[in-house]
Amino acid sequence: MQQVPYGSVDRDKPLIRLPFTRLAVITVCLPLLGLIACIVLALLYHYNDATYTHCQVPNYLPSISAAISLTPERYIWRFSIGLHSAPRFLVAAAYLSFYRGRFSKRLMEQLLSGLTFLLALSENVGLLLLTYVSSNETYSVHKSGFVLFIGSSLVHMLCTCKLWSLIAKYSLSAEEMMSYRQKFRLFLFNGFFCLLAAYFYKRHNTYCETGIYTLFALCEYLVVLSNMAFHMTAYWDFGGKEVMVATPPEGKRF
Repeated sequence: MQQVPYGSVDRDKPLIRLPFTRLAVITVCLPLLGLIACIVLALLYHYNDATYTHCQVPNYLPSISAAISLTPERYIWRFSIGLHSAPRFLVAAAYLSFYRGRFSKRLMEQLLSGLTFLLALSENVGLLLLTYVSSNETYSVHKSGFVLFIGSSLVHMLCTCKLWSLIAKYSLSAEEMMSYRQKFRLFLFNGFFCLLAAYFYKRHNTYCETGIYTLFALCEYLVVLSNMAFHMTAYWDFGGKEVMVATPPEGKRF
């Protein structure tokens, strides 16, 4: 048997090799399954607490904030988002590198790419903040996290659609064209239901009508689900890519 110096062959093999498509599915499924579990558990075991409103009018669905503030729902949600958030930072960095490669000689697009990256980070930080500080612990902090998440999310979607409109304009790739169309549709869908949710929330607090908070909760679900779907478009953007942990070539080591 031929003797080989320790690590001379195996050291250069990737330690981890994961298709980006699989990472995208895992990253989106974590909050999706966590959200479904929290809402179902809240309806089954904590219905009165989850659907209570300060107006004390009939309400039939819990808001997301109410569903994730109960026990054990809060721990399920925190576990899901804790695992979900780390890949989100990785995906944000991947998009920044992608945009820099596409717009290497265009200053305005480079600046827009940097802004989009910062918005992606801000959105993720807002999500972590509203997750780990529940509404019945410190409401003002939870509310700030929610506003940061929604605001960053909408502007991030807008900037992303602008960048992808430029990519699609000069692209012959069917995947890139489909990705842009889906992003734009999801952005419009998300923005519409954000406005509708804000309307129902304002109306509930002003008039305390039966069922209005239920409509707010339903719109809130659609806002969050469309946000997840928007991020899922990375499935097409990086379909042929892989996430790897490997030893760099000799000439590229620092």
